[in-house]
Amino acid sequence: MNYENYDPIFPDQPVVDQYLPIWASLSAFRSKPAFIWSEDGTTNVSNGSTLLTYAQLNDSVQSISIQLLHSLQRGDTVIILCTPGLELVEIIFGCQRAGLLSVPIFPPDPSFSEQNHHHLLRALSQTKPKAAIAHHDYITKVQQYLSLPSKDKKLAQMLQNLKWVPTEDVKHKNADSRLDSMSYDGCKPDETYLIQYTSGATGIPKPVLVTAGSAAHNVRTARKAYDLHPNSIIVSWLPQYHDCGLMFLLLTIVSGATCVLTSPAAFVNRPRLWIELITQFKATCTPVPSFTLPLVVKRGGAETGSSPINLWSLRNLIIINEPIYKASVEEFLHVFKPFGLNPSSISPSYGLAENCTFVSTAWRNDDNSGNSCFPVFPSHNKLLPIARLASEEEEEDMDIIVVNEHTHEPVDDGIEGEIWVSSPSNASGYLGHPFLTQDIFKGRLSNKVGRCFVRTGDKGIVKGEERFLFVTGRCAEVIKLPNGQDIHPHYIETAAYNSCPQFIRGGCLAAFDVSKMIVLVAEMQRSEKDNKILRNICERIRENVFESEKVDVGMVVLVKSGSVPKTTSGKIQRWAAKQYFLGGKMNALMELKFDNNGGFLRSSNGRGSYGEGEEGRAVIAEEKEEVVYSLSSAPWLARL
Repeated sequence: MNYENYDPIFPDQPVVDQYLPIWASLSAFRSKPAFIWSEDGTTNVSNGSTLLTYAQLNDSVQSISIQLLHSLQRGDTVIILCTPGLELVEIIFGCQRAGLLSVPIFPPDPSFSEQNHHHLLRALSQTKPKAAIAHHDYITKVQQYLSLPSKDKKLAQMLQNLKWVPTEDVKHKNADSRLDSMSYDGCKPDETYLIQYTSGATGIPKPVLVTAGSAAHNVRTARKAYDLHPNSIIVSWLPQYHDCGLMFLLLTIVSGATCVLTSPAAFVNRPRLWIELITQFKATCTPVPSFTLPLVVKRGGAETGSSPINLWSLRNLIIINEPIYKASVEEFLHVFKPFGLNPSSISPSYGLAENCTFVSTAWRNDDNSGNSCFPVFPSHNKLLPIARLASEEEEEDMDIIVVNEHTHEPVDDGIEGEIWVSSPSNASGYLGHPFLTQDIFKGRLSNKVGRCFVRTGDKGIVKGEERFLFVTGRCAEVIKLPNGQDIHPHYIETAAYNSCPQFIRGGCLAAFDVSKMIVLVAEMQRSEKDNKILRNICERIRENVFESEKVDVGMVVLVKSGSVPKTTSGKIQRWAAKQYFLGGKMNALMELKFDNNGGFLRSSNGRGSYGEGEEGRAVIAEEKEEVVYSLSSAPWLARL
């Protein structure tokens, strides 16, 4: 028997929800906040609507589970359409205790007028839920939509087939909150309790089946890796519907910690909010995508707000969304180290939905090797490591290897290959995709009988005596150069941004190849109308990419802000950007095509004109066929 939270009389629980009644029964935890909600810094912890103690959360979860089972049966699938907040937290845990299979997704605008319902339509058709849980006002608007003559018939039919459950009907009801652990009838460890969608960074989002036991293992592994405990205070603005944002809800409960939540929209609207919350609550841990650091430096600097900043309390600044550039971390440290940020808090990490979320971190709390913190982390091609692999003598819960993606044989350290992961955290597979599940979740080393691995679709390389693992890119996005060498598109995008940072939006570029020509799409900060300036920017992009990476860009496309497709967690969807480009759907300000000598072959402005002419149409047909094939056969169809 293993034990958690530094208490030998407090054993592991088989599922996360079973930690809740234990915490709620302890006098030191009954009134301790489990979750605090802050909307743009306006947090009044005396207001019960913005705070949930462990006792309140446990009572609410018990009440919700009882009410849900009045109209549903254990094992039913329910789609959760709640906006970010404490109510969403209660519903997610309530569904687990009721033994329901939950599908949390962000609720689209119920008018469904702006083609924002594709993911909802996908989720409804794939998961076939019996019911939908949403706020009463949202349900009313859905009913209004269903009464319209111009509604989408397919969507309307699916919405009408659902049993709609208002959150008001399952909350604030009197129910016996006492829970006998011997009679727990929530989701069992081997039962699928969650369908979490991959974010769609490299392909159409896929529904991942997660058992309650694998989720519990995953967050316990993360708790140990980050040394979290009941005194930990977490700040998170990540989406609460899947991956890291959802994992930190579970991780909070397993650790007996306190988590301060805010919405992604609040952060995007005012990035400084994130560091203000760390200061206000003396946070010890916070997970953020890698693009957060340069964004906060640029838009939410320490000197721009009225409230003081103090980051001395932070022990884990968890950076996700590979690749992680060392330069952006150094820039962030340079700005915020005077405000108490400790470089040893930098925790580069790695995860994916197919392993519940967490896989590894390069951070160590009790390491004496001298390489335990950021200042002495090694780098590889400008990137930071995301793991330190155990030696063969050590028994690790998370087995991570790098293999040749074609031969399925392990590669030597120093050689790039595909990252494979095997652990009890591995998800069960993709719903409705048996062949893809077999390909991705049942990876086996060539000529060896043994455990199965999840094929991540991520490229990685192991370097040094400490065997640091670096994620270098994605298998599906590697660009083959004319000289036979490969390059990952993020290097091209970074060099392009560095050429004109005063004009181009950081983190809003996409590089891909079209018939052996490299295309670079970049969002402009402003809709510049001067063609001379736009052409100059295109030239500077091409020159800087060649100087930095020795790569010739064949075409530069400057587009309006918001044109480059992204996932909900801010990752660039290069596959979708390529489709938009081939379909002439880019909201282009300028397109400039270069010859092999850097001269102009063609330029246009104000429209996506690439497909014009017989040659353009032939290339589009060829490339569309390639895109469709890659989306249907690639094993790495999406990420966190």
